[in-house]
Amino acid sequence: MKKVWLFGLFIAAVMFLAACSSQGEGNSAEAETDNETEETNETFTIEHELGTTEVPANPEIIAVFNYGTLSALDQLGIEASGVAKSSNIPSYLSKYEGEDYTNLGSLKEPDFETIYEMQPDLIIIAGRQGEAYEELKDIAPTLYLSADPADFMASYKEGMETLGQIFDKEDEVQTKLEELDETVASMKETAESNGQDGLVVLSNGGKVSAYGPGSRFGMLHDVFGVKPTADDIESSTHGMDISFEYIAEKDPSYLFVVDRDQVVNGESAAAETLNNDLVNGTTAAQNDQIIYLDPELWYLSSGLPPIDLMAEEVKSALEE
Repeated sequence: MKKVWLFGLFIAAVMFLAACSSQGEGNSAEAETDNETEETNETFTIEHELGTTEVPANPEIIAVFNYGTLSALDQLGIEASGVAKSSNIPSYLSKYEGEDYTNLGSLKEPDFETIYEMQPDLIIIAGRQGEAYEELKDIAPTLYLSADPADFMASYKEGMETLGQIFDKEDEVQTKLEELDETVASMKETAESNGQDGLVVLSNGGKVSAYGPGSRFGMLHDVFGVKPTADDIESSTHGMDISFEYIAEKDPSYLFVVDRDQVVNGESAAAETLNNDLVNGTTAAQNDQIIYLDPELWYLSSGLPPIDLMAEEVKSALEE
C-alpha cells in the first residue's frame, strides 16, 4: 500500500512540473509575441519643414516623389514601391521605369487615386510636391525631406540620418557621410588650387537666370568651394533673371550652365542660347571654360541629391 501511495505521489509531482513547464513556455511565447508586436508598431516622430509626422519603423511600401531622395534610398539598398514616372526619371535611376514600380504620376501632379490604392506605409516628398502635402498626408504618413540651400550640408546630413533612423540603416548612413566628407574635402582642395571664380546659370527657353551662394545651385560655392564671380545675386529658388550684358560685365572665369530644356523638352538649347558676342567675349568662353552641368543631377535630383556625382563632375571640369 505504501508503494502505491509513493508511486501516486511521484506521478502527481511529474504532472505538476509538466504543467508548470507548459505554462512557462506559454508565457514565454506570449512575451515573444508581445515584443514582436511592440517592434512592429514602433514609430518615429519626425519634425520637418511642413509639420510633424509619425513614421513607422522600416516601412515596406514606400512612395517617393523626388529623385534625389530616391537615389539616396537606392544607395542604402532600400527600394521604393512607387515613383513619379510621368516625369523624366534620371538615367542613373532608370531601373525605376520598370513594371515592378508603380507610376504615381508626375513630380508636379501626383496621381492621388493610384497612391490611395497603393496604400503606402510612407510617402516622401520635397520641393514642388509641398503644395500637395495636406492631401498626401491624409492618405499615409508623409515626410517632406529636402536639403536647405541656406545650410546645405548640415540639412543634407540631417535628412540622411533621418532615413537611417527610419530604415534601421544608421551605420550605413554614417559610413556614406564619412565618405562624402572626404569627397567634398577633395573637391574644395581642387577649387582652392584652381583659384578661379565661377558663375552658375540656368538656361530655359532662351532666357538665363543666375544662382549665387545660398540658392538652389549655390552648393557649387557653399559646398564645393568655387569662388563666386558675382556678389549681387539674389538668393532665390528660381534664380535671378539676368541679361547677356550681365554675363559680359561680370566676366566669369568659369560659366557653369544647367540646361533645363534638355531634361524637360528633350532638346538641348543652352549652347545656342549662349552663342552670342557678349558671352563669347568672356574669359570663360575664351578659355573654353563654359561647363554644361548634367541637368539630371542638378535640375531633376531634388530632395537629397547625389552630391558625390555632382562633386566629381565639377572637380573634373576644374582639373582640365
